[in-house]
Amino acid sequence: MKTLTSGEIATYCDVNLRTVIRWLESGKLKGFKLPGRGNNRVLVDDFIAFLEQHGMPIPPQLQHEANPCILIVDDELPVAKSIQRIARRAGYETLIATGGFQAGIMLSQHNPRVITLDLSMPGMDGYSVIQFTREQAKYLGVKIIVISALDNCSLERALEVGADAVLQKPFDNHALTELFDKFMAVK
Repeated sequence: MKTLTSGEIATYCDVNLRTVIRWLESGKLKGFKLPGRGNNRVLVDDFIAFLEQHGMPIPPQLQHEANPCILIVDDELPVAKSIQRIARRAGYETLIATGGFQAGIMLSQHNPRVITLDLSMPGMDGYSVIQFTREQAKYLGVKIIVISALDNCSLERALEVGADAVLQKPFDNHALTELFDKFMAVK
């Protein structure tokens, strides 16, 4: 479980550190003290619940923690819909982007936890999407699953560029579901 410090919460809420400590001491914000020096920590889920309860915006960096989803990026809509059906059957929220540029926009708007990515797309190809994602510090935790009909050498290159897993098209539904379960469980 990911935790936040009082200072991080103060920065997210744009308030004084003392305000956060008062929230903790009054019980408005659920937290705990570390043994030893007694520094406060708050679980991300508890912080998000606090923000929602008080009508405060959830910081973009934490939005994927509140509503994790899978962004499916493939220029072939039937393939994207097939991946979407598998993800939804496994109980996950999904979004579809049909190109690299659209994927970049959706990445910043929705902060998905997992991206499935085709390598061969017109315009911005899958390698470029991986590189863009890995260059942004705020997306380092996003898991990328490449699903491509390209050869093993191309899939190997995707791993070298920063993909977390690769599947050859046609892919095994069970293998994809296992990857979703593995990566969506990581916080």
